[in-house]
Amino acid sequence: MTETAGLEMEQGGERSAQERLRERRATAHRQVRRTLARASTGGSIRERLAELTEAAPDVYDVDEPTDIYGNRIVAAVEERVAALLGTEAAAFFPTGTMAQQVALRCWAARTGSPTVALHPLGHPEVHERDAFSQLSGLRPVHVTSEPRLPTAAEIRDFAEPFGALMLELPLRDAGFLLPTWEELNDVVEAARERDAVVHFDGARLWESTVHFERPLREIAGLADSVYVSFYKSLGGFGGAALAGPLTLIEEAKTWRHRYGGMIFQQFPTALSALVGLERELPRLPDYVRHARVVAAALREGFAEAGLPWARVHPGVPHTHQFQVWLPYDSEGPAEAAVRQAEESAVFLFSSPWNAGGPGLAWTEVTVAAAGLEWTADDVRAAVRDFVDRLPERA
Repeated sequence: MTETAGLEMEQGGERSAQERLRERRATAHRQVRRTLARASTGGSIRERLAELTEAAPDVYDVDEPTDIYGNRIVAAVEERVAALLGTEAAAFFPTGTMAQQVALRCWAARTGSPTVALHPLGHPEVHERDAFSQLSGLRPVHVTSEPRLPTAAEIRDFAEPFGALMLELPLRDAGFLLPTWEELNDVVEAARERDAVVHFDGARLWESTVHFERPLREIAGLADSVYVSFYKSLGGFGGAALAGPLTLIEEAKTWRHRYGGMIFQQFPTALSALVGLERELPRLPDYVRHARVVAAALREGFAEAGLPWARVHPGVPHTHQFQVWLPYDSEGPAEAAVRQAEESAVFLFSSPWNAGGPGLAWTEVTVAAAGLEWTADDVRAAVRDFVDRLPERA
C-alpha cells in the first residue's frame, strides 16, 4: 500500500468515526431521560407537525387562507416583530444570511461606503463563506481581534473609514458574550461620531434582556436596523426578520426578491415563528437566570471531581448559553458525554466538543425548558459521573 493510499484510508476512517459519533449523539438525544435542552430539530416530522398543529390555533386563525408571496400570516409575523422591537417595519426572510446581506448592501447605498466593520468571530466571517464580498460587494474590516465586542475607543481610533458597524449580540463564537449596557451605548455613540450606521446581528437578541436589564424595544432602539432569528432560541422551523425604518424595509423587500427570498408559501415557518414568539420568548429570561445556576454548579462539580482547571466561560453567563472548556483533546470529552447519555440516560453535554488548541476542548451548553428541572445538586452529580468517564490524564 502506498503512503498516499494509507493516508486516505486513515482520513476516511476518521470521518467514519466522526459520523458514527454524530449518529450516537443524535440517537442518545432522542432517548435520554434528562438533558439541559432538547433541540427543536430532534423530533420526527410527524412529531414536529403535531406540535405545530396543536399550538397553532392559539396564535393565529388557522381557518384563514394560506399566504402567497409574503402576505397574510407572513405579514402578521412582520407586524409582530416590528411591534416587539419598536421599529417602523419588519421584513420576513428565509435566512438570516440573506437578511443581513440585504440590510448592509442597502445601508452601503445610503452611506456611499461598502465597508462594514465587524468582528472576525462574527457569523458572516466564520459561517457564510465570504458571502459579503462574494455576493454583495461589501468589504469587511475588523476593528478588534480580541474575543469580545469592540470598545468605543477602538471604534473611534480605527484607522480607516467604514459606512456601517455590525455588532453580533451576543457574540456567539466568543462565548455568547454581551457588553454592558453602558459599553453598548458608548460603542453606538462612537460609531455615530464617525457617521456610520449601526446594525445589530440579533440572532440571539431575544435573550439579552436579562443581562442588559432593558426591554427589547430599548435595546433594538440603539441600532439603525436589527436582524432576529426565529429558530435559534424560539424553536421555529426557520426564518428570520429584518427590522428598521420603513424606507429601508421597503428597499430590503425588493432585494429579498432579487436574492430569491420571495418564497411562494411560508405558512408553516411563519406559524412556527408566531408560536415561538408566544411561547418561548416569555420563557427566555427564566432560562438565562437558571443558566447561571447551572454554570455555578458545573464549576463546583468539576472542582469537587478533582478537575479544577475546567472553565465555564463567561463565569456568569450573559444569556442561557455559554461555553465549557476542559484540559483534554476533544475526542475524550466527546466520547465521555455520549457514553454518559447512553449508559445513564443523562445527557449533560449534548453539543459537539471542539478542539480549542493542543490539549484543550470546548463545548457549548444551552439551558432551556428541560434544564429548569435540574437542581444544582443534579448538575454536580452529573459532572462527577461525566468526569469518571473521561480518559486518564498522563
